[in-house]
Amino acid sequence: MLWGAFALFFVLIIGVALWGRWSVRRAFPQTEGTIQVPGLDGQVEVIRDEFGVPHIYADTPHDLFMAQGFVHSQDRFFQMDFWRHISHGTLSEMFGDSQVDTDTFIRTLDWGGLAQRQYDADSPDLRGILDSYAAGVNAYIAKTPQKDLSFEYTILSLINGGYNVEPWTGAQSLAWGKVMSWDLGGNLGAEIERAMALATMSPERVRQLAPRYPDDRHPVIVGNSTAEAYGAEASYAVPEGAIEPLADTYRSIAGLNHLTGGEVDTGIGSNSWAVSGARSPTGNAILANDPHLGMQMPSIWYQVGLHCRVVNDECPYDVAGFSFAGVPGVIIGHNANIAWGFTNLGPDVQDLYIEKVNPDNEFQYEYMGEWLDMDLRTEVIDVAGGDSVEVTVRSTIHGPIISGSYGPLDTVGESGLDLPEPYAVALRWTGLDDIPSIAGPIHRINTARNFEEFQEAARLFRVPSQNLLYADITGSIGYQTPGNIPIRANGDGTLPVPGWTDEYEWTGFIPFEELPSVMNPPSGFIVTANNEVVDDSYPYLLTEDWAYGYRARRIVDMLEAYPSAGIADFAAMQFDSRDLNAEFLRPFVLSAVEGSAPAAGSEADAVAALASWDLQDAVDSTGAAIWQATWAEILARTFNDELHEDFPASGGSRWFEVVRGIADLPNDLFWDDVTTDGKETRDDILADAFSAAVSMLEDRFGGDVDDWAWGDLHTVRFTSASLGSTGIGLIDDRFNRGPYPVAGSESVVDAVGWNADEGFEVDWLPSMRMIVDLGNLANSLTIHTTGQSGHIDHPHYDDMIPLWLDGRYASMLWSRSDIEAQAESTLILTP
Repeated sequence: MLWGAFALFFVLIIGVALWGRWSVRRAFPQTEGTIQVPGLDGQVEVIRDEFGVPHIYADTPHDLFMAQGFVHSQDRFFQMDFWRHISHGTLSEMFGDSQVDTDTFIRTLDWGGLAQRQYDADSPDLRGILDSYAAGVNAYIAKTPQKDLSFEYTILSLINGGYNVEPWTGAQSLAWGKVMSWDLGGNLGAEIERAMALATMSPERVRQLAPRYPDDRHPVIVGNSTAEAYGAEASYAVPEGAIEPLADTYRSIAGLNHLTGGEVDTGIGSNSWAVSGARSPTGNAILANDPHLGMQMPSIWYQVGLHCRVVNDECPYDVAGFSFAGVPGVIIGHNANIAWGFTNLGPDVQDLYIEKVNPDNEFQYEYMGEWLDMDLRTEVIDVAGGDSVEVTVRSTIHGPIISGSYGPLDTVGESGLDLPEPYAVALRWTGLDDIPSIAGPIHRINTARNFEEFQEAARLFRVPSQNLLYADITGSIGYQTPGNIPIRANGDGTLPVPGWTDEYEWTGFIPFEELPSVMNPPSGFIVTANNEVVDDSYPYLLTEDWAYGYRARRIVDMLEAYPSAGIADFAAMQFDSRDLNAEFLRPFVLSAVEGSAPAAGSEADAVAALASWDLQDAVDSTGAAIWQATWAEILARTFNDELHEDFPASGGSRWFEVVRGIADLPNDLFWDDVTTDGKETRDDILADAFSAAVSMLEDRFGGDVDDWAWGDLHTVRFTSASLGSTGIGLIDDRFNRGPYPVAGSESVVDAVGWNADEGFEVDWLPSMRMIVDLGNLANSLTIHTTGQSGHIDHPHYDDMIPLWLDGRYASMLWSRSDIEAQAESTLILTP
């Protein structure tokens, strides 16, 4: 019976392949002529340019956002529907019981319920925007048969014939904001990693693995403060018995992050910088931004222009930039007066609390010497092709319990946590608080005309807390930290803490007026690259888990080298891949190789190629291939013999700094391989790592060193998150694109990341690049990773990939005359 079903499935797949072209093309949207859209107040024009970017012109906000919802649905509805199921924990309704665990975790966090409460609490004006957008989505759903919405529904019908698309709601647009807040929200992985390391290493050695930000060498964003240092530091150890349960929690977190394309370590981030008019050749400000996120097919971004025909108080929108399909407005971009960019601030807004659970009642926990009843909530997960699953969610005063109950724990360390049987781990996170929705600040930023109005928008920006960069048409630049960032009674947020006492509670949030901010600094530029915002003299704790400033250092160095930096300079900077880690460590490696057995053959040629390398991680670079292969071997040989298997040395700026910290200590304990009887030193490890890297490159590419190229190792594959990993080539190949050789690397400005423990394939990248000229908006440039369309085989499904790979751009069209001159199509929407 099983084999019969299996064979039938493949027959159906082959049938889809044979008639797929017709099935795919019927989902292509109408982009010319006229479409009647009930609910519009007046006529709306949608002019698409040569890359399929829609520029929408309307007379009212209602029509503008209704049209945006309609257009998003034309090009990306399956992506919107898939994201909706992620954010509400209903993936099992689409894909069956394989997604029950993921849905359970998301339902525990209750993103959908939080979004609904935010929607209910929003102002009538904000709900009006969300409802207008939803009306546009639903108008497209109503006029389009389900299989014509996107080819994915044809595939989905083969495995889940009972799936039906539901109407869109305003609250569902807010729920995706919860997903992005999770992706950008905290340091749970770092907390768990430290806890696990402390179980087997001394606190001193763990501090070597998590060094402080090097503000003596690398820049901070805002500069110094004269206040006293915060100075609170964790002073306890996590119990030995908690290690594996915490690892299980980490695996759940990492699995969700893999699905959503979010962050799992401090190596991932983004770049933005701005120069004032005093430092640009035109006398006007210029702003650049390239957010680093996981790969998606289609792109996570959707470029759009939203224009009121007459801009006034009743219809104030005249804005262009990048949106999320499913969300009204522009997330990053510019209007007629200002431009803005986001990078992740990475504040520590998540804490894990270890809760004592009553051994006689799993629904009670101890707090301040008393047993308190947990808050209980029942979630029912509907499963395609199976029975529904009922989940009981338990919550304490700290938040939902995201672990199961575990056995007794033995205490370790200086003070230890005396945890009885059983216990559980609860999550405290600002993103789970009842706070105003993201809709308010986004739409205030879209219409802001100056830095004061920009800051007032930022005041509403509670979660996620981002570095907000600003530039305007007067030549000014500015920066603002927003968000709810907790003040802790004790601890520094770097380890899980006891939940049965009030010693580690949050006592409030940093007042907005005291969050870091600057306008027109004397340097004439502002750089944010996930580096430290302020130094240790700042009176509040933002986080201990910064990226370590290598990208920021390189950007500042390049800006200081330019008397004035123009658009072409900014473009070259965004594609720069000078490797500051190699700049520091290469002499140590070459010295170690020289001091070992004499190099010969390919190894001698590799030494010469590495020594002459220009330190740029270019796609065709032999030196980059040799260096990065050597770097991966250095990490594995130096650290992985002592680290937990879930937390190997993965590369990135943190590991740059860790290795730098022991580079001048040739006999440091980390250099020794504990799996051997000998006592290895730094030079032993570096020489062996180089030899192993050369052997690997020889095996893969042959003995001629000139044939080795970084891009042959470092490739990117754009994969559909929903149907790109089925294991069935006929399906996967239809949705995915690549692999492509690509430049860049970890913690260089062109931050095209990879994991040293998993291989050289790209795992995150600059999801878009944008450069805005505030003196002449028509000069602005941009590109995102794949294309505007979510329909496979559509000309705009993958037409941006070659430009993105090569560091090229498209014009970020602004004026109506320029848009019409490059128009590919014009669609009229009528009531």
